[in-house]
Amino acid sequence: MSLLDDLQGLSSAEDFFTFLGVPYEPTVVHVARLHIMRRMGQYLRGSEVEGALEAADDEALFALCRDHLTQAYEDFVGSSPIEERVFKVHKDAVLPKPEPNQPFVPLTALTGQTLSAGE
Repeated sequence: MSLLDDLQGLSSAEDFFTFLGVPYEPTVVHVARLHIMRRMGQYLRGSEVEGALEAADDEALFALCRDHLTQAYEDFVGSSPIEERVFKVHKDAVLPKPEPNQPFVPLTALTGQTLSAGE
């Protein structure tokens, strides 16, 4: 089996930490597990763009995954999921709110009369 096959068989964030040998505090993972795993994926995608994944053998890939998981975990040790804004709902929460549209109702719609140009 390859490393990628092994990783696909993992079912929880704790499994990833254990498999990759990354020490963790269970309370941090309990609160931010989805955020940590998502951030790890973002870091891996960045490595993919840089070509690091394509050129890596299983040993280098293991080290890369371990480093990215450690980095993602550390992002949430001193911060919260809301502060890190990994998911769209958190990003959208800080966007400026658009001004509500003020509905325009022409006077003629209320009176039923039309005005001519000379009036």
